[in-house]
Amino acid sequence: MIKATSERASYQTSFTNGQDVSMADTTSDKGGSGAGFSPDELLEAALASSMNMTLRMFAEKHSIPLTSVSTTVKLDQNYPDEAIFNYALELTGSLSASDRQLLAEAARSCPVVQTLSKKLSFQD
Repeated sequence: MIKATSERASYQTSFTNGQDVSMADTTSDKGGSGAGFSPDELLEAALASSMNMTLRMFAEKHSIPLTSVSTTVKLDQNYPDEAIFNYALELTGSLSASDRQLLAEAARSCPVVQTLSKKLSFQD
């Protein structure tokens, strides 16, 4: 569970899971100070970090010689009825074509992809 709390600066918001704390804000053109991640960046970060962790776990479990992975995610909001997450994986290590294919498939099955692929609803 995440709890978000308003800070003194306009729109600046701290959020915590009860142990770790971080900051969100909006850009100055929207009245914020840009002193934290925007909400859309937090969505991108959730997906990128989930893919990254999933690939590292998958590689370890299957003895794939993945040295490191860098995941870039950009939310494309140019379509009114769709949210499109464009992503790129940068994989390093002595990886075969087969290893790379397996890792690409694993990225598409990470927990956040699974969650975002479901029908969403919001309850208060």
